Amino acid sequence: MVSPSLDGMRVVIAEDSVLLREGLTRLLADGGVTTVAAVGDGPALVAAVEEHRPDLAVVDVRMPPSHTDEGLRAALEVRSRRPGFPILVLSQYVEERYATELIGGGAAAVGYLLKERISDVTEFFEAVRRVAGGGTVIDPDVVVQLLSRRRLPRERLTGREHEVLGLMAEGRSNSAIAARLVISEGAVEKHISSIFLRLGLEPAPDDHRRVLAVLAYLGH
Repeated sequence: MVSPSLDGMRVVIAEDSVLLREGLTRLLADGGVTTVAAVGDGPALVAAVEEHRPDLAVVDVRMPPSHTDEGLRAALEVRSRRPGFPILVLSQYVEERYATELIGGGAAAVGYLLKERISDVTEFFEAVRRVAGGGTVIDPDVVVQLLSRRRLPRERLTGREHEVLGLMAEGRSNSAIAARLVISEGAVEKHISSIFLRLGLEPAPDDHRRVLAVLAYLGH
């Protein structure tokens, strides 16, 4: 999969904070992305996607009226109307119920990043490219929190396996994981095989499919 260029990309932003909406709009504009609509609630997100047919939606989790999970529920509504539509969630929180439904159910073209990642502009732009191109980008902290909330016994995975799993969730290749952890690719392959064995998941040769398998497990 080749990530698309940011130049000419069209997005909808759903974020109830006016300051953050404006900041995201300007940040994306610096990368060549046009924000065709910036809205502050879930129903407006669904309507904006229907009206403008953008390439991607950038969505906050907590929006009016209850400020709990309206953003994720609206994102799921968008995906039900337009299967496979790219959604990049930006949040301060990991909302378990709808997050696992969004990123665990055939999770192509989905991202879930914590807002602190926006401080790294390069990583943010890469996440936008990857999700718009049909890829999956999940913050490692999101994976860890979802795993812990599923009450996965800590002894099921070693510390190193948790590190490898987090990097897999970022969409990293075996060589990239090896470079990041300063180990051999052979060691990475052994860790990945062990992860799938311990979690009862079938390994697959494609990096993207490995991420989807992990997320499918979380969804169950």
